[in-house]
Amino acid sequence: MDIKEFLQRYAVNNYNFKNFDLAGARLSYTNLAGADLSGANLSNARLNGANLQRANLRGADLRGADLCDANLSESNLADANLKGSILLRANLINAKLSGANLQWASLTNVTPIDLDLSEAIVKRTVIPRGYVSYP
Repeated sequence: MDIKEFLQRYAVNNYNFKNFDLAGARLSYTNLAGADLSGANLSNARLNGANLQRANLRGADLRGADLCDANLSESNLADANLKGSILLRANLINAKLSGANLQWASLTNVTPIDLDLSEAIVKRTVIPRGYVSYP
């Protein structure tokens, strides 16, 4: 599955993008609320300002993705790879982050500031209170 099929499905409001390869895609300010992007390759994608509210991103590859100002509220990011991603000012209210890899990710100025990262991988992650590093 590639960007061409993505655009065709998006045009007819079909938001099932499970396992799609969208690496490097420019999807800034796109409305993907409720979309199924589980297992999708979104590495290095530009998703700044995107609406991903209630999106299923379970197991998605978001390494190096730009998620600045994205709405990820109530989204499922369990087991997603967010290594090196930028989530500056992202809305993560009620987002599920269990098992997510947040190594080297930047969570500066995210909402809420009291994220539950208890089951996430947070080695060298920038969060509102500074750097988190676990052996």
